[in-house]
Amino acid sequence: MKRLLILASAAAALMTSGCITVIDADGDDTAWHGDNAQPFDEARAQCRADNHGRHVEDAFRDCMAAKGWTRS
Repeated sequence: MKRLLILASAAAALMTSGCITVIDADGDDTAWHGDNAQPFDEARAQCRADNHGRHVEDAFRDCMAAKGWTRS
């Protein structure tokens, strides 16, 4: 029984270790992808500041794209 518990714990840890997502505290930024992009938190903060805190408009997406981030 102890072996089964250890095996199940190890399997759960391995299954979740490969998951990498960028998630905003609001839960709205789960689909951003970037290759050779600026750090996400820094880019998001700059774009929000440029757009007065709004992050759902086309201007925000354009700003993030200029920093190397695209949303799928």
